[in-house]
Amino acid sequence: MGSAGPVEVEPMPGYWELITRGSSAMLGAWRDCSHCGLEFSKRTLLDNAYITWTEIALFFFCAFLWTIIRKRLTESLFKPLAQWCRLMPKDAAKMPESAWKLVFYTMSWSYSTYLLFFSSYSFFNDPPSVFYNWKSGMTVPTDIAIAYLIQGSFYGHSIYATVNMDTWRKDSAVMVVHHIITLALISFSYAFRYHNVGILVLFLHDINDVLLEFTKLNVYLKARGGGYHLLNDVLSNMGSVSFSVTWFWFRLYWFPLKVLYATCVSSIQSGPNIPFYFFFNALLFALLLMNIYWFLFIVIFVVKLLKVKEVNDVREYEDEDARKAAEELLKDAENNDDDAGHHNSAQRKHVQNGVTKDKHL
Repeated sequence: MGSAGPVEVEPMPGYWELITRGSSAMLGAWRDCSHCGLEFSKRTLLDNAYITWTEIALFFFCAFLWTIIRKRLTESLFKPLAQWCRLMPKDAAKMPESAWKLVFYTMSWSYSTYLLFFSSYSFFNDPPSVFYNWKSGMTVPTDIAIAYLIQGSFYGHSIYATVNMDTWRKDSAVMVVHHIITLALISFSYAFRYHNVGILVLFLHDINDVLLEFTKLNVYLKARGGGYHLLNDVLSNMGSVSFSVTWFWFRLYWFPLKVLYATCVSSIQSGPNIPFYFFFNALLFALLLMNIYWFLFIVIFVVKLLKVKEVNDVREYEDEDARKAAEELLKDAENNDDDAGHHNSAQRKHVQNGVTKDKHL
């Protein structure tokens, strides 16, 4: 299979160029794939997928490790911090989830930012370069392999966490599908050595998770102690505006015009026999559709913000579930306070009896 070396950086295309050239490239690839079929796909998978049992074992170990780390941090740090901040019960129930995600996504996005802007990789400024000198079974650089292990195992953990650990929301079912598609993209892109594309995709998506969780934490903190805290209110509004803008800019502008154009058009130009061309592009387009779906929530959120001037998560269910979750969160604290409460009650009763006797005297 031929490969293309580094060339002059192409200007970023527009939406119309993505549609026209992308559809033309895909139709051309479809016409040239006269021998495509189940048997050919199976042979391509066996010939081009490179992943070891050691890497698979590391994935499951790290996914389990993320779950343990989250549980430990929740019990030893996030829940005590929520109680110390005197958050409202419904906010205290959701705060550990947001704190955990903020810690992880800040770390992961910082690392992908380092790879794209502070190392030798030029994938962001020159997206077609993700396919330069691509070959089946090529060695994955250690720094990118580490990013893949971190991200892949985290999304493996997230599938479990969304169902069993996180607060269930209106879009949680879509979130599970998102995690499955993301994990499939990470796993297959690593196995087929499309890791350069993967780093760019992760960078363009993780920034929104950082801003989302930052905003949610400040929403919880602005009403701590039953009062009103201006700084957290200002930060939550700034975070919500930044989140809305970066969602469109990173996921609906840069993602299709940098990533999808590269995978649909540049990949064919660099290597006409690129394996699983349609499969990977289908997954990426599914990711784009989910980004558009969630953008509708953002539009609703902005409209609601303009009307009531208060930041809230429009994905939340406004029913008994939130209160039940909050009550469960506080059970431990209440149980720990039971003995002290009985003791104080007995002391108050003793004092009241003494006062009554004094009055009779």
